[in-house]
Amino acid sequence: MNQSETAGHPPAVAEEAKAAFKPARAEEVAERVRQRLRDYPDYPRPGILFRDVMPLFQDHVLFSDVIDVFADHATAVGAEKIAGIESRGFLFGVPVGLRLGVPFIAVRKKGKLPGETIAAEYELEYGNSHLELQADAVRPGERVLIIDDLLATGGTAAATVSLIEELGGTVAALQVLVELAALPGREAVNSYNIFALLTL
Repeated sequence: MNQSETAGHPPAVAEEAKAAFKPARAEEVAERVRQRLRDYPDYPRPGILFRDVMPLFQDHVLFSDVIDVFADHATAVGAEKIAGIESRGFLFGVPVGLRLGVPFIAVRKKGKLPGETIAAEYELEYGNSHLELQADAVRPGERVLIIDDLLATGGTAAATVSLIEELGGTVAALQVLVELAALPGREAVNSYNIFALLTL
């Protein structure tokens, strides 16, 4: 039995999704997202330009269109499970999983998940932190798509990749709403399929 069949989808679905996924559609949705984002200079501290994605969720039509684009791409890469990174990754990951009819798993900060967990460390500007995943969240060979709101320094994305691979999963792709091109996030995960709806 191949991986598409184990996820409950016929093998032809992924190929059909590749044909249906239109970059022009993604570009149109991305431009509407760009118009919705708000910038906050010097937040949360001086020298930081904060990109606020929350206005997107006030436009239910646009949010649904974003999920459509993400779901098309997720299907095209054969995702069998969606991993959302705390916390805004949950807002995108759950509806994408629902559209595909596949499970969602939560990648959380240290100490937030019960039961047996595994952890991966990542660097912050001042020190280190950890992300955790429940030890039974991924089965060996499962194709897992990672989703988050932003790709900035790449620390949380790389840590999440490490967690999934430690459990024997395969990273199908990484999806983000916005990639910040001035930061080195892509370099941290450049050997993986990365889909950014909007690059700033």
